[in-house]
Amino acid sequence: MSSGPPVAKTVHFALHMAKSHEPGGVPDLFPGGGAWLGVLVPKRWARRAVTRNTLRRQIYAVARELTAGLPQLPMVVRLRSGFSRGDFPSATSDALKREARAELLQLLGERLARRQRAPAVVSPATPAPQADDAPA
Repeated sequence: MSSGPPVAKTVHFALHMAKSHEPGGVPDLFPGGGAWLGVLVPKRWARRAVTRNTLRRQIYAVARELTAGLPQLPMVVRLRSGFSRGDFPSATSDALKREARAELLQLLGERLARRQRAPAVVSPATPAPQADDAPA
């Protein structure tokens, strides 16, 4: 799997996605195809284990809700900056959960919206008859 820069970012999270996922690739890290989600919540940005676990649960919950729209590729959601202890003094407050959830919906929703806006491949069709081609 080759990944590059994030495909979407919010204040606290980044979404990375595989550039290509071809069956039989070397090595075949993701057998069976489908969407794969990895979560990276480093101690650097979430010191307390209860906070890291809360954020992981929020990431998996939002991804589970959006499963139908997610691309069938390996993805990683990464915590890229910490939540302020001044704003969220409790390690696992409802306010922290709401804020994380809102950002995750924005992060994954932005990716889904971008995916839906991508132009579809249109097969060439027979051209419609022109006005001067019409039978008299």
